[in-house]
Amino acid sequence: MACPVCGLTFEELQPRMFSFNSPFGACEECNGLGIRMEFDPELIIPDHSKSIADGAVALYRNYLDGYRNQYLGAVARHYGFSVLTPIRDLTKDQYDTLMFGSKDRIRFSMSTRNGDAHWAHTGEWEGLVPQSERLYHQTQSEYRKRELEKFMRISDCPRCHGKRLKEKVLSVRIQDHSIVDITNMPVSRCIRFFAELELPEKQQEIARQILKEINARLDFLEKVGLGYLTLSRSAGTLSGGEAQRIRLATQIGSNLMGVLYVLDEPSIGLHQRDNQKLIDTLRRLRDLGNTLIVVEHDEDTIRSADYVVDMGPGAGLHGGHVVAQGTPGQIAGNKNSLTGQYLAGTLKIETPSIRRNSNQSIHITGCSENNLKDIDVRIPLGVFTVVTGVSGSGKSTLIYDTLYQALQKRLYHSRVNPGKYRALEFEGEVDKVIVIDQSPIGKTPRSNPATYTKVFDEIRKVFASTKEAKVRGFQPGRFSFNLKGGRCEACEGDGMIKIEMNFLPDVYIECEECKGTRYNRETLEVKYKGKNIAEVLDMTVEENLELFQHIPAIRNKLETLAAVGLEYIKLGQSSTTLSGGEAQRIKLTRELSKRGTGRTIYLLDEPTTGLHFHDVKKLIAVLNELVDKGNTVVVIEHNLDVIKSADHVIDLGPEGGDGGGYVVATGTPEEVAENPHSHTGRFLQRMIAGA
Repeated sequence: MACPVCGLTFEELQPRMFSFNSPFGACEECNGLGIRMEFDPELIIPDHSKSIADGAVALYRNYLDGYRNQYLGAVARHYGFSVLTPIRDLTKDQYDTLMFGSKDRIRFSMSTRNGDAHWAHTGEWEGLVPQSERLYHQTQSEYRKRELEKFMRISDCPRCHGKRLKEKVLSVRIQDHSIVDITNMPVSRCIRFFAELELPEKQQEIARQILKEINARLDFLEKVGLGYLTLSRSAGTLSGGEAQRIRLATQIGSNLMGVLYVLDEPSIGLHQRDNQKLIDTLRRLRDLGNTLIVVEHDEDTIRSADYVVDMGPGAGLHGGHVVAQGTPGQIAGNKNSLTGQYLAGTLKIETPSIRRNSNQSIHITGCSENNLKDIDVRIPLGVFTVVTGVSGSGKSTLIYDTLYQALQKRLYHSRVNPGKYRALEFEGEVDKVIVIDQSPIGKTPRSNPATYTKVFDEIRKVFASTKEAKVRGFQPGRFSFNLKGGRCEACEGDGMIKIEMNFLPDVYIECEECKGTRYNRETLEVKYKGKNIAEVLDMTVEENLELFQHIPAIRNKLETLAAVGLEYIKLGQSSTTLSGGEAQRIKLTRELSKRGTGRTIYLLDEPTTGLHFHDVKKLIAVLNELVDKGNTVVVIEHNLDVIKSADHVIDLGPEGGDGGGYVVATGTPEEVAENPHSHTGRFLQRMIAGA
């Protein structure tokens, strides 16, 4: 094929030509990635008020870069400025030369740090940006590459403009839409596009089966509450709940029968409006002849089940029993079941009778990142604010990509690049912004709740103050498994020995020397109330509360852990074995135990993930405690109990994707509940009316 106008030639069209993972379709410039990484002058020199001598060039701040700083001194002398001149005072030509180089011949005079040797040569100055690019491509060190990447920004490929495919592939169109135009549509709009697609009779006959498959698969995605996602969305940017629901949609499309499906909290991240769609989808899978086992805390999902197994009665050592089983109605009638009591309404989370007010606030205006529609948002200071909205309405973009990044830049002069906004204004004092997310509290198995909350420091002091420890001359450091002296040197305080397997995953076995205790014999001989340090770490928070009840420094921290529902975890439990919800609550306890300024903003994203009704009640109490200290708490949440407990609600929407990005309603939960345009308000009204 050939175009009669421009002469562009085409081989026979094949499906692989429309894949950016295939060399037949991928853009030759970026190999189908759609992006490229470039060094950004604003990251190389982030603070223009500084001079070269003050460390303006972030790349060269290390004292080992002395030779390169001498090069900059020679460049400055040659082009008529000083290393003491603030970058903002350079002329445009001087700045461009510094960043991008020059063909002029410059004399470079160099000397060693102690002045023992001097030498000189003449050459061209390549510029900070080209020099960084050269070093990045030349280095074999992954560490050095990662360090240099801190000064790079991701930008669209200049050839395909982020579309990832070859130009001639993009010229193939259906009703003036390329394949990229279609995959960039949200699922809900894609459904409309193919429903309205009109083809000539012959083409319609050819495409009938293909269109049937496309429509069926899009419909499955819509029915599991993912209508707001674009088909081109990167898998790495999906939340756990979204990824699970995509896999669920795939299973529905397979029409398998006689399969046992196990799902772990599929309602995570779903608005109440979309929850019923998910429940209907699960029922459809059941009706095909399959069995579904769902681990879930969502009330609607529990009430929709055919059979419920309630575990408990408590958590950790207090759990592991089947408390009740039967229909949801039977569970609600079981007085021994904590879940049943909440289903029956015997126990419930009360709606606050008084809402906090604030005359101080943060205003962020002109927010237009992703699907945000140039919105202005006011967040009151010193109160509990919840940001709501259907999935994909722009909540995370507003709070994390825009507000959090903008606050980091304002408060810490961070080099982050916030989402698009016009202005950030303060009516009150803010000195810190902290994200309390569900990421692990430590990157290695050595980290645990005791070390993270600093309660281990106090426990080690107690052991060091015992008579036996004083006789032996043991200091608090003796009771650390990270330091030589008290730890077992055979396993270096790990308690486990790693056996490397050449072609299989590494195997870990218990250390024969210390039997997994991490400590040597002499250290374990020191006891407090009959317990050695290893036994204390192997005890739960609840057990340690009893052991250390007369030591306020330890008791207070342990009581805070218990207050957020973590009385069942062991103090020495490896951080890598904690769930995201547990890690988040441990972070909350550390913040509660700090002596704060009362001017901190805390940001949380769906903190109720993985929490039972009873734990949600505890979480709300902890968040209110942070606010009572004068701090500001901003939470993204779908849980109606949390929303009704807030002082202020910001509801985004009205839909997800392109249909979202607007502020639909703001005010107290009661005010949002009265707004006829708010999906959240509709469900909130029922919740408040039933309270």
